[in-house]
Amino acid sequence: MNHFARFFAFLFFAATPVFAIECQTDTFEGTPFTYCKAEVNQDELRLFLRDAEGEILGSFSRLRQFLRQDDEILTFAMNAGMYHSDRSPVGHYIEDGTEILGLMSRAGPGNFGLLPNGVFCISEDQFQVYETLRYRSENPDCVYATQSGPMLVIDGQLHPRFLENGTSRYIRNGVGADGDVAYFVISDKPVNFHTFGRIFRDFLKVQNALFLDGNISRLYAPDLGRSDIGLPLGPIVAVVKPAS
Repeated sequence: MNHFARFFAFLFFAATPVFAIECQTDTFEGTPFTYCKAEVNQDELRLFLRDAEGEILGSFSRLRQFLRQDDEILTFAMNAGMYHSDRSPVGHYIEDGTEILGLMSRAGPGNFGLLPNGVFCISEDQFQVYETLRYRSENPDCVYATQSGPMLVIDGQLHPRFLENGTSRYIRNGVGADGDVAYFVISDKPVNFHTFGRIFRDFLKVQNALFLDGNISRLYAPDLGRSDIGLPLGPIVAVVKPAS
């Protein structure tokens, strides 16, 4: 290859997104977990709820089929927030710039209402987890957003209600984000909130992290040979890439 060919090849690959979301397994204080790292300048991260006919997608397999219609490939997916019996989001939800449900800021029953809760926001140039009142105050320009709760880590501190010896243990999943990177984590064995929050704070070193759900938590990570099945899902967060 001559010098000009090398130069133009360099320009082509430098301008082409890598779509290289990284997933791997690890342990924290004896707790096995899997995490996937999405980078804002490399990975096309979106939220999905319904197909073109308005039907809830509800599974990774249906999402894969839906994406094929637009010549896109699913490279990562995870359940992305709590939902009602009809699988509609419990809290604030924005998809492709359209607000489906407004912000919920009051306390209530269950994990969602264990304040402070928060919002995961995907904007044009960053990924962020916001505590709900901060989100309302700053009103960021999110292309996609999903609200859930409780917050796991708030400005480097664990949620004040978490107990180190808490006995409520489930398979749990969540997201931590601080700008350029978002980490999606699922525990591979049941874990309490305190330990799960410290995976984000102490292992991944993120300042803000949000609980997405427990018990129904699932991951699609083909590079790990993983496509969890179970109950139908509501919102799904995913990384997609062009088929060609």
